[in-house]
Amino acid sequence: MPSIDQSRILIISANGFEQSELMVPLEKLKQAGATVHVATPDGQPVKGWKDKNWGESVNADLKISDARVDQYDALVIPGGQMNPDILRTEQDAVSLVRKFADSGKVIAAICHGPWMLVEAGVIKGREATSYGSIKTDMVNAGARWRDVEVATDEGIITSRSPKDLEAFVAKIIEEIGEGRHDRRAA
Repeated sequence: MPSIDQSRILIISANGFEQSELMVPLEKLKQAGATVHVATPDGQPVKGWKDKNWGESVNADLKISDARVDQYDALVIPGGQMNPDILRTEQDAVSLVRKFADSGKVIAAICHGPWMLVEAGVIKGREATSYGSIKTDMVNAGARWRDVEVATDEGIITSRSPKDLEAFVAKIIEEIGEGRHDRRAA
């Protein structure tokens, strides 16, 4: 079981991520001592979305296609409507989510981020939450959807929105400390 200060965490994102849903986990997990990398489809910086307009850019450390599950303890998927909608069309991103799920490592998705769990086929039969507008997508994919700030099922963490970020990040730290999760197939 790695402690947070010995862990390596990967955040995947495309343009249009909800600014706080990438920046808060990135900053808080680094403050806790984790090594955190950002991977994007092309390895280039991505631009956030804040207050109905473009926000700040975040530099990428690598391309999603170059990310290796065995180099990380957890995967974080920020929301925003655009980000996961773009990522779920990227086969490398979908495959990476599936590989993290198969490995038993922590996966954390917030807001619209759980769309990636739907696309990867890893949410069926799991307790989960999300932004309210994708509840039907989650339920249709087989999730046991609940309206709670954080839902966790065998190391797969989901949250609803930026107002849940404190609980979301705390749960990431807790689940990383628990180590690998033996998961049933979705």
